[in-house]
Amino acid sequence: MKVNGDVAALDVEPWVSLLDALRERLGVTGPKKGCDQGACGACTVLADGVRINSCLALAVQYDGQEITTIEGVDHPLQEAFVRNDGLQCGYCTSGQICSAIGMLAEHAAGMPSAAGGSGALTEDEVRERMSGNLCRCGAYNGIVDAIMEVAR
Repeated sequence: MKVNGDVAALDVEPWVSLLDALRERLGVTGPKKGCDQGACGACTVLADGVRINSCLALAVQYDGQEITTIEGVDHPLQEAFVRNDGLQCGYCTSGQICSAIGMLAEHAAGMPSAAGGSGALTEDEVRERMSGNLCRCGAYNGIVDAIMEVAR
């Protein structure tokens, strides 16, 4: 697979998660192991531009694909998160930003959500689309403000 633009050749057992392969075999520590059950979103990465929970994905499933973690991201969302206080402790931030990048691409492609999907992105829709990413510090308002700033 390609990780953040670099080819990574791995020989892993079929049961190794993408998250564990990234963190333990490649030393890519941006994605965090929060719940290890796909409930918190701290492990969110982009696989060929699509956001996924890397703790639920098997590394072998992504043979030949491009994996982007926060270390490989250069996006206006990063500065917007800082400007809008979209982070506090920072533990969830890498997953939040990767998820937001994927979410903005989904919206731009016309993928519907429970809160809408056509026209301009609304705060309610951002909250619904980002509901898979938790923040124990409660920085949700800043996260939404940062995403809305970039979406405009």
